[in-house]
Amino acid sequence: MNPSRLKIGILTHIQHPIREPFAGGLEAFTHDITQHLKHRGHDVTLFAHPDSAPRLNAVPMAPVGSYRGDAVKHEHDTLSSDFIAEHYAYMDCLQGIDAYEFDIIFNNALHYVPVTMSGMIATPMLTVLHTPPFFEMINAISAQHRRGGGNYCTVSRSNAADWEELTPNCHVIPNGIDLEQWRPTHRPIGNHAFWYGRLVADKGAHLAIDAAQLAGIPLRIAGQAIDRAYFDEEIAPRLSGNVVYLGHLSRAELVEELGCASVCLVTPCWNEPFGLVAAEALACGTPVAAFSRGAIPELLTAETGVLASANDAASLATALLSARTLDRAACRRHASSHWGIDLMVARYEVLLANLARLKVRDYG
Repeated sequence: MNPSRLKIGILTHIQHPIREPFAGGLEAFTHDITQHLKHRGHDVTLFAHPDSAPRLNAVPMAPVGSYRGDAVKHEHDTLSSDFIAEHYAYMDCLQGIDAYEFDIIFNNALHYVPVTMSGMIATPMLTVLHTPPFFEMINAISAQHRRGGGNYCTVSRSNAADWEELTPNCHVIPNGIDLEQWRPTHRPIGNHAFWYGRLVADKGAHLAIDAAQLAGIPLRIAGQAIDRAYFDEEIAPRLSGNVVYLGHLSRAELVEELGCASVCLVTPCWNEPFGLVAAEALACGTPVAAFSRGAIPELLTAETGVLASANDAASLATALLSARTLDRAACRRHASSHWGIDLMVARYEVLLANLARLKVRDYG
């Protein structure tokens, strides 16, 4: 193995293509880290949805048709055709993955099969825990420990604490963003607030709308209406002249929206493992008002955001009015010093190389 050049196989989930406009943070993460590892000279193969961006040259995996809206509970029919298709897509991929002769498998799949199979293949694997614990992954990691452990990383101290019982030696590498893309636009700052993300109950857009209405501040929202029932029942009835839905926007369009918003609302209704929206907003110079859930308190300081009580629209309304007075230059400085994508990729590069060297020692 050339220590400066790794042959890396990247797994991600296959519910959505890895292409803009991204369905969520994991798609953005997968796209960015694939591109940046390639730019740093590594031989990278991504296994992903067949409609992913052509420049990624992904090995296509069979798509699944329905979105699992609750990443914690995963309340779905385990005998459904989608569940079975996803299971066998990963099984087929992992059963043949040693033939690629990767130095390391970089697993971001959010699925139990890669973890279950990791002890049955010769290639070492790093699994990144992008969510809080959920049933299938708990069982897979527990079984893997009985066979001799595994290699795990996650994106925040908060999420590491949630997984600590199962993965006490979990590495922590905070997410990173492209600070050349996410930057202030110097557009005139409006009076309105902005919210964006997946339009599912866990992301709490309905509470952002309620908070903005209580504060008397116009709100613009953007994101993919993945959970149609949630959108129709909780979002559509709340839309008005002061609450505008912009649709599913590209990164460039999101940057433009952030650049002229007075504040960005971040409203997780679960233990947010990281909170890319908060980092992206701060990089654009936009202060944040957010529910204090999961890793969000790790991302904000008194100079860059205001925390509200979880799931409390009235508390968020108060935080919104305070946050919009914060210094936008301080927000940009904070993001620049903590979440540059080059820093994140360099940290993963070191960890992946160290795990790949274990394979060299173990297998000769």
